[in-house]
Amino acid sequence: MTLDLTADQRLFQQTAREFLAETVPVATVRALGEAETGFDRDWWRSATELGWTAMLVAEEYGGGSISGRPLTELTLVAGELGRACAPGPFVTTNAVLAGLAGAGPGFGDTIAGVAAGEQVIAWAVYEPGRGMEVMYAPGTDGGARVSATPEGDGYRLDGIKDRVESGDQADLFLVTAQGPDGPVQLLVPADTPGVTVTPTWTLDLVRRTARIDFDGVVVPATAVTHTGPAATAAVRAQLHTAAVLTAAEAVGATEVALESTLGWLNDRFTFGRPLASYQALKHRMADNKTWLEACRATATAAAAACDDDPDTADEAVSVAKSYVGAKAPVIGQDCVQLHGGIGVTWEHDLHLYLRRIGLGRALYGTPEEHRRRITDLLVAA
Repeated sequence: MTLDLTADQRLFQQTAREFLAETVPVATVRALGEAETGFDRDWWRSATELGWTAMLVAEEYGGGSISGRPLTELTLVAGELGRACAPGPFVTTNAVLAGLAGAGPGFGDTIAGVAAGEQVIAWAVYEPGRGMEVMYAPGTDGGARVSATPEGDGYRLDGIKDRVESGDQADLFLVTAQGPDGPVQLLVPADTPGVTVTPTWTLDLVRRTARIDFDGVVVPATAVTHTGPAATAAVRAQLHTAAVLTAAEAVGATEVALESTLGWLNDRFTFGRPLASYQALKHRMADNKTWLEACRATATAAAAACDDDPDTADEAVSVAKSYVGAKAPVIGQDCVQLHGGIGVTWEHDLHLYLRRIGLGRALYGTPEEHRRRITDLLVAA
């Protein structure tokens, strides 16, 4: 599938690329990787001014898309973030906003604050030892095990969430829990008594995660954004957004790795000939390029499916996430091998892209999980 960008969309994409090149070059990414936090909040506020968090937000809260195809436009930014191995809570923020879009006017101030970068919000959905069944099966035995027990006019939360992106810097968590009558989603401030945040290691230098412990955390009824079927629909929208943007980010990172390798093969000579002239290497690069374009096509098609009809986008999203998650690491690893010994050094930038690709493969559904989801969809049909 090809994507013909409008002039406004091309400008949006180019602005993102230039902003990232100026503010977070690779040297800055490496420095942030050694810092306690993976991104700078002032930088993130500047990024939100470019519209990175506005596409899924209603105009009355300061949002709006360029052409009425918000997820397609967000994938343009995601690709640039992948190309730069850039930091920031881009994926988790937009995933949360995708769910909050139907939460009602009572959350307008929160939505506006998050979209403006005044608050950092994180989607707390994963649970220890469990995969994406928490996202696709809320309200069932496969759903969330963090409990939301009625207490007073609100709820008491108990349990653990992990793999929470940007959880160590979040001011708010959108928590998916299990209530007495089914799934429930709640907004929980990070400084609420009983909330314990523990940063956790990830493969990526700057895309950080955290474990969140909820021990008798009491929140008012006004913290509830969705319950029952509405919560199930919200989680589905959040997963679609996170999976598509993560796939698009991996495509951008893979593209740079392949470009770097092509330049290396043309510049490096052996026996008086450039490496690019050897037939076996040509075949490998041709395969990699073909797989990359297929990755780009599936990610683009998934975003388009979500924009056209979110209710029928499940299969397209899982196809994209499973295919990109399977092929992008293979391309990245081959790029490292084609660089020879220099490809496995810390000083070379290739490992930054391989790290971004590897984390993207694991988050929001592995290829195996999404293939099982496709099978379930086909059986159900």
